[in-house]
Amino acid sequence: MSVERATVDAVVVGAGPNGLSAAIVLARAGLRVVILEANESIGGGARTAELTLPGFLHDVCSAIHPMGLVSPFFRTLPLAEHGLVWKESPLAIAHPLDDGTVAVLEQSVDATANTLGEDGDAWRDLLGPLARHADALFDEILRPIRLVPRHPLLMARFGLSALRSASSLAKSRFNGKHARALFAGCAGHSFLPLEATASASFGLALALAGHAVGWPAASGGSVSITNALASYFRSLGGEIRTGTRVASMRELPPSRAVIFDVTPRQLAAIAGDELPRRYVNKLTKFAYGPGVFKVDWALDGPIPWTAADCHRSATVHVGGTLDEVAEHERAVWEGRVTEKPFVLVAQQSLFDSSRAPAGKHTGWAYCHVPHGSTIDMTDAIEQQIERFAPGFRERILARHTMNTAQFETHDANFIGGDIGGGANGLLQFITRPFPSLDPYATPNERIYICSSSTPPGGGVHGMCGFWAATSALKRTFR
Repeated sequence: MSVERATVDAVVVGAGPNGLSAAIVLARAGLRVVILEANESIGGGARTAELTLPGFLHDVCSAIHPMGLVSPFFRTLPLAEHGLVWKESPLAIAHPLDDGTVAVLEQSVDATANTLGEDGDAWRDLLGPLARHADALFDEILRPIRLVPRHPLLMARFGLSALRSASSLAKSRFNGKHARALFAGCAGHSFLPLEATASASFGLALALAGHAVGWPAASGGSVSITNALASYFRSLGGEIRTGTRVASMRELPPSRAVIFDVTPRQLAAIAGDELPRRYVNKLTKFAYGPGVFKVDWALDGPIPWTAADCHRSATVHVGGTLDEVAEHERAVWEGRVTEKPFVLVAQQSLFDSSRAPAGKHTGWAYCHVPHGSTIDMTDAIEQQIERFAPGFRERILARHTMNTAQFETHDANFIGGDIGGGANGLLQFITRPFPSLDPYATPNERIYICSSSTPPGGGVHGMCGFWAATSALKRTFR
C-alpha cells in the first residue's frame, strides 16, 4: 500500500503501545500526527485473537500487565473512558512446589510475609520500605537514567539490592524454599541467568508492582489496551493507517519528525541512508536476547492445580525451586534448553468471562528458549504444568503454538523471538540502545526511536514512546 503524499507534523512508524503513546503525546501538543502500521491490525505485542477455537480469546503476546497500572504516562490518560477495564485476581502470583504447597504474592507486603514463615520478616525488610514509596520508585525507574535522581535515598536503597544477582540476593535474604521460589519467578522475567549482575532488579520491580497494583489483565484481552490508546489518539485528531509497511524514508509523507517504534536493526535498514555511518554501525551492533516458545490452549475446564491458591491468581509461575528456575534460565543463555523449563502461565478466563464460552477456559504459557531457536517445547511445557496440575492434558480441547520464527513473523520487532526489545545485560539495559545523553534522538534531528529497545525497556507501559515524543517536542518542535 503506497502512502499518499500528505504533509503532517509528525509520523509514527509502528502502532504498538509505544508508538501509540508517542503519537498521543504529540497529538496532545496540538500537532498533526499519522501512524503507519505494517500489519492489518494494530497493537504490536498487545493483540488478541481466536488462536484455537471460535469464542476462545487468546493474547498473542503480552497477557498480564502490572506495568500498565504503574505507568506514570498511562495514569494521565482517560483509557477507562475509551473502554479499558482491568480485571484483577485475588493473588498477583502463585508459585506451586512439588509438596503441594504454593508461594503466593498478595498485594499487601504484610499479607505476603505472613505466608512465608521464617522468611516473613526478611520479605518485609526487603520489600516494605520500597513498597511504601512505590509511585516515586516507578517514576525513577521507568525513565532514562539520571545522574542525580529525584529520590536519591530511595534509589540507593533499591540499587543496593537491585544490582545484585537474583540468586545471590534470594539465597542471602531467605532461608526457605517458598520465598526463594517466589523471588526467582519474578526475576525469571528478566530473560537473564539468575546469576547475572542486576537480575535481581527485575525480581524487585515485578514483586513491587504486585504489591503496588497487583498483576491485572485487560478485560477482553490485551487488545483492549491497544484499542483504548487508539481510540483516545483518534479523539485528538490523529490518524492510523494499517497495511502500510515502511521500507525506506522515501516512503514517508513529508513531516518535521518521524518516530520509529522499531528495533535498532530495523532503524538502520529503513533510515540508514539519512544517518551517519558511525551511528548506523552502533545500531547494527545492538544485542538481542533469548526468544520464547508459547502455547495457547482451549480448555474444557480450569487448570486442575493441586494447590488451591493457584486458582486465585491469573499468573502462575511453574518451575519449582529457585535452583530449578535458575538451571533453565542459565541453559537458555548457553544455547540449550532443559526438560523442566521455567514456564509463565496465565489463566485470564478464571477472572474474565469474556475470554471463553460458558464453562470453558483458556490457558496461556511460554518459556524462554535460545535466540532464534525453533525447538518445539510443547511437551516440556505441558509436562511441567501436569507436574503441578495432574489431569491438565485431559482438559485440552485444542492448542496453538508459536516458536521464535513465528513470533518474528507476527511482529517484526520480535527479532529471533526476543519479545523484550533486546538483551537485558546491565550496560545495554540501562543505556539502551547504547550510551547517549538522549537515547531516543538520532544525529538526524528529524528521526527518533521509541521502541522497547530504548529506556525503560520491555513491558506494556508506553514510557518509551512518551520519552521519545517528549524528546521530539523539545528538540524538533521546541
